Amino acid sequence: MPNYSAEVDAVLRALADPTRRTVVERLAKSPAVVSDLLALFSMTLPSLLQHLRILEDARVISSSKQGRVRTVNLRPGALDVLHLWLGEQRTSAERQADRLGIHLTRAIKET
Repeated sequence: MPNYSAEVDAVLRALADPTRRTVVERLAKSPAVVSDLLALFSMTLPSLLQHLRILEDARVISSSKQGRVRTVNLRPGALDVLHLWLGEQRTSAERQADRLGIHLTRAIKET
């Protein structure tokens, strides 16, 4: 089993807050400028920037600045570490049930 617990811990800590999860959900649709993200919440700019910094430190998002406009992006594959970790946590019974489901689906399609 690969040891990437520090990455998993950082991403889970970053996503533990509902505000940060909302930011990630929004960025999953497309990149956004900070002012657009701020419009989603009733908070001050410094508070939002703190949330963004936590997401950026966890390598979930990245940002770039052009002039006075900061654009925020969801990093490609940023949540893959969670997907891998969760996959490892599945029980063998779940894996067997998945394989049975795939087999049954194929058998139905063949008839």
